[in-house]
Amino acid sequence: MSPYQLIVFDWDGTLMDSTAHITHCMHQAIATLSLEPLSNSQVSHIIGLGLNEAVQTLYPDADTTTWNALADCYRQTWISTPESTPLFEHAENLLRQLNEQEIFLGVATGKSRRGLDRALKETGLGDLFISTRCADECHSKPHPQMLMELMDFVGVDAEQTLMIGDTEFDLMMAHNASAHSLGITHGAHSETTLKAAKPKAIVHNLYQVEKWLTRPDTEF
Repeated sequence: MSPYQLIVFDWDGTLMDSTAHITHCMHQAIATLSLEPLSNSQVSHIIGLGLNEAVQTLYPDADTTTWNALADCYRQTWISTPESTPLFEHAENLLRQLNEQEIFLGVATGKSRRGLDRALKETGLGDLFISTRCADECHSKPHPQMLMELMDFVGVDAEQTLMIGDTEFDLMMAHNASAHSLGITHGAHSETTLKAAKPKAIVHNLYQVEKWLTRPDTEF
């Protein structure tokens, strides 16, 4: 039985296997605008941030016009580039198991509200989450606003809350909210990067999330 009353998941790179598609679309947007090319690692590192914060991180010396153009071009590229972004293996089973245990589930994501709602509808998972927060309605990670609003909504404190994510921004947000965190390596950031954010543990897939929740002393 999990010690947590609220478990909050990141979406991209944690529940949905979308890291490669996000990276591809950003490269396409960069090329469309003839901006300086970036490496895959540079682009994947900004996954988890809100889009505005992401483009500013990628091109810190650019101006507002360029940032806005890149954000808009990325959105259009994402919409116009049909590619399946499936859930990671065991995602739906894990969420349904936790829901049956009467654990409150939430999402805190760098996606837009429109993007998350579309993903929840396509996957059929929307009813499993008591509440969700997105980067276009809250401060971007690692600011704690998304997580703190979810805790307030449910009525639980930080000690009863676990954030699960694939980026340092997820784990830093949890730290900033005084909540617990669990890093997962199948997404955007490396195990070394995740460990530096000092989560309770590091797992490598969603099967291991299930095991860790029942046996937190398990090493993977």
